[in-house]
Amino acid sequence: MRRHRARAAAPGAALALLLAACGGGSYGSGGKAAASAVFTYDTYTQVMVDGWDPATEYSNGIIAMSNMYETLTRYNPVTHQLDPLLATRWSHSPDGLTWTFQLRHGVRFHTGRLMTAQAARAAILRTKRLGGGASYIWGAVKSIDTPGPFTLVFHLSYPSPLALEASADYSAYIYDTRAAGQGSLTKWLNAPHDAGTGPYTLQSWHNGQEFEVVLKAFRGYWGGWSGRHFTKVVFRVVPQDTTAAQLLRAGQVSFVEQMSPSLWASLRGAPGIRLVSAPSWQNLLAQLNTQALSLPVRQAISYATDYPGIIAALKGAAVPSSGIVPAGLFGHFTNLPSYAYDPARAARLLRQAGYGPGRRPLSLTLTYTAGDSNEQVVATLLKSTLARLNVRLSVQPLAWATQWAKGKSASPAARQDIFVEYWWPDYADPYSWFVNLLQTQKQPFFNLSYYSDRTLDSQIARVESLVATNPAAGSALYRTMQVEILRQAPIVFLYNTNYQYAMTTTFSGFQVNPAYPNVVFAYDLRP
Repeated sequence: MRRHRARAAAPGAALALLLAACGGGSYGSGGKAAASAVFTYDTYTQVMVDGWDPATEYSNGIIAMSNMYETLTRYNPVTHQLDPLLATRWSHSPDGLTWTFQLRHGVRFHTGRLMTAQAARAAILRTKRLGGGASYIWGAVKSIDTPGPFTLVFHLSYPSPLALEASADYSAYIYDTRAAGQGSLTKWLNAPHDAGTGPYTLQSWHNGQEFEVVLKAFRGYWGGWSGRHFTKVVFRVVPQDTTAAQLLRAGQVSFVEQMSPSLWASLRGAPGIRLVSAPSWQNLLAQLNTQALSLPVRQAISYATDYPGIIAALKGAAVPSSGIVPAGLFGHFTNLPSYAYDPARAARLLRQAGYGPGRRPLSLTLTYTAGDSNEQVVATLLKSTLARLNVRLSVQPLAWATQWAKGKSASPAARQDIFVEYWWPDYADPYSWFVNLLQTQKQPFFNLSYYSDRTLDSQIARVESLVATNPAAGSALYRTMQVEILRQAPIVFLYNTNYQYAMTTTFSGFQVNPAYPNVVFAYDLRP
């Protein structure tokens, strides 16, 4: 259930063979007829790495699943409000403990079954029961009533912003729990099949292959298919960004998710190519092992990080962070006591801990995901700045599965000192950073700084109730928590990601929605 979008290993096929396959394959988007029907999403890593169950998938699959499954509400990045999706309207009691959703009529699952309140209730309760992915979004739900065939009434054990949580990019999907009949739904889904209500349904999956996932139009989609729409969506795995750029120039892919900043910039002005740069709610983090590194050492690393150098090296793909929460998101503040690059102060803190210039050397290990060029830049710069402070940083690029397993190891001696990964929210709220990365975990999962603070735990437990009933107080508590986290320095907040997408000019309607990172809602595009 990784949140990091790690690069896949490069396939063994030669470039010439790859290009030949693109030109003659059935999924290529070159040619006028094919371009009007097929949208090809070029991604640098395997898509479906965390299973096909919409209740528990918590990784790269978001880019495909968001086109197959739908949620009750959807966040609108223009209005900063929630739009109706499977729910047409909703309301809540003054105390925030009862929420009522009216569901859209005439919606059918890809299995053919009508979506009713009873079906939606069953999906939500199953997701909550399985407890995977981002199922915590339903944590306040005590019970669900269905007083009518299209009415859902949620009874909460504590106030929570349920309509916002119901727009989450993971674990908020409504699906047909009866799709497998009497058999195991989990096994049926992982066969794979899908049981969503979205505009596209699964056509084929080629695990580990270049043309990994192919979706086709679900002709029974409630939104209809009048007008111009892509009727097929292909997710194509191309780890080498130079190859991705060549495919884009040749019209063999419609959209490229990521490439190096310099290569992206080189496409500016190229015929038939449009570049989009937009802020995201994704940031790159360095989790510091609080069980192995004292507070002065953690603060020293925070001051020894050359933030301006990293931003400059990434040439527009990164912007400075201010605290934990990215700009544009509830709970973001510009006046937090954030760290700045200050080698002299870092040296003083290291000497306080018995290390630093003129003292005994400090040896640390850092892990990042092999193949991620941006993370490599960060690791290289940090190694250089720490070396000047008599800190020997051993940098280990690892496959994501290996890196994550090392971080979660039951043996503290096997863990790293610095764990580099990306993070983004599960819905338009900063709760995800706190509950996943900073709340006490008996067995480490995503809290790979192994941080534990009972006061913070109690604050995390009540912040969303405040957000639901008193947003100003909720925002103030998020500020208080961030100030203390910055002081304790369990995480170095390296930068916020700036999306740099490249795409053909053969379609319109693309909109960046930071609440759904790297997702292209293909149905909304107009070829």
